[in-house]
Amino acid sequence: MAPSVDSILTEKYPAKAHANRVAAYLKTKHHSVDGLIYLEGQKTHMIEDNDEPMPFRQRRYFYYLSGCALPDCSLTYDISAGKSTLFIPPIDPDDVIWSGLPLMKDEALNLFDFDEVRLTSDISSVLQSCKGTIWAIENQITDAAFFSGLDADKKDLSAVKEAIEECRVVKDDYEIALTKKANSISTIAHTAVLKAVKDASNERELEALFLQQCIANGSRHQAYGSIVASGTSAATLHYQKNYEPLKGKLNLLLDAGGEYNCYASDITRTFPINGAFSKESRHIYDVVLRMQKECEGMLRANVLWDDVHAHAHRVAIDGLLEIGILKGDKSEIFEARTSVAFFPHGLGHYLGMDTHDVGGHPNYADKDSMFRYLRVRGKLPAGSIITNEPGIYFCRFIIEPYLKDSKHSKYIDTDVLDRYWDVGGVRIEDNILITAHGSDNLTTAVKEVEEMEKLINA
Repeated sequence: MAPSVDSILTEKYPAKAHANRVAAYLKTKHHSVDGLIYLEGQKTHMIEDNDEPMPFRQRRYFYYLSGCALPDCSLTYDISAGKSTLFIPPIDPDDVIWSGLPLMKDEALNLFDFDEVRLTSDISSVLQSCKGTIWAIENQITDAAFFSGLDADKKDLSAVKEAIEECRVVKDDYEIALTKKANSISTIAHTAVLKAVKDASNERELEALFLQQCIANGSRHQAYGSIVASGTSAATLHYQKNYEPLKGKLNLLLDAGGEYNCYASDITRTFPINGAFSKESRHIYDVVLRMQKECEGMLRANVLWDDVHAHAHRVAIDGLLEIGILKGDKSEIFEARTSVAFFPHGLGHYLGMDTHDVGGHPNYADKDSMFRYLRVRGKLPAGSIITNEPGIYFCRFIIEPYLKDSKHSKYIDTDVLDRYWDVGGVRIEDNILITAHGSDNLTTAVKEVEEMEKLINA
């Protein structure tokens, strides 16, 4: 029987295993790899013209090799010896008055996966005594003067960043457990919003409820700013107002995910505010759900993400032809890229410590409008986590230029389209773990229409 999420998370974050992977990646790219990997965590920064610190968010490159979310720390990893060292700030007596005692060295050694814990006051001597190369990240080093004085063969300020980004794509069991935990907490919050939407009067009430449920269940931080978009606002992909009234609106698009120990969830659900989809809304929802399910069925190790994204467009075209919004030959519509008017974004992105996680190699200069905003290009490896988030939107700003272009307008029936503007937009998003022979959907928030409407009307 596989260990549970909670049992996996009783262990330490596997920082040394990550450091070993990064060092191994460096060795595949460079003839001689020795010396120290040196990374600095995020510093404490004060709010401008204020004596309060800014909200703290740990650097993800540092966290991947440390599992340490404390500010003002650093680490080294001796590549030849395989030895990892965490550096924590010394006690500041003045700060103890306000904030209490910080983590002690023995406590940090017990908490984090390191061979040694020292004070940050020791860093300078450690770096100066290094006989090999120091591998660091440019613009993430405090002592710029020291690094500028090093010979070129004694420093590398770019390779380790690439190495960490590539290694972060494939998740280990601990990282998968963190993502599952973030998803389970976010599902509680999504469910609470479903149950409350019918009696709510403003988007802000639902955002507040989502945040409350996340914090109460162990997710103090959000992976990204919540999107709580009612009515036609759902046509704005990254809507941020979250304060508009709900009265008279058809649907709510909730794109929100809590973060657990620096690992993100990213979940979107679209549902009827009054407890029952309108005919037009149900038409669009069913098409988007079909897009998502068919794409999920394609997912397995080494599938080309471009192909999955293209299939989503083909399913969208089929659905919009059935409804009557599109007309003509579906192959011609696909080649003309007319479906981009209704599905303008990529099908998904890698998910990890960042919502739009690293390693996807997007090509935002792609002249093909269907693939320009696809955040992952290439084949998906086993162990990667990707979002599957198709959508269909009715954004006048995006669609109206297509209506004025004869290349596209001949495929769009404006009389039918006019009945769908109030739908706004529908997006459904799950977080998918890619496996050797298929995939595992980590998101359990309900999305079948009957289940959603039952919760709303309970």
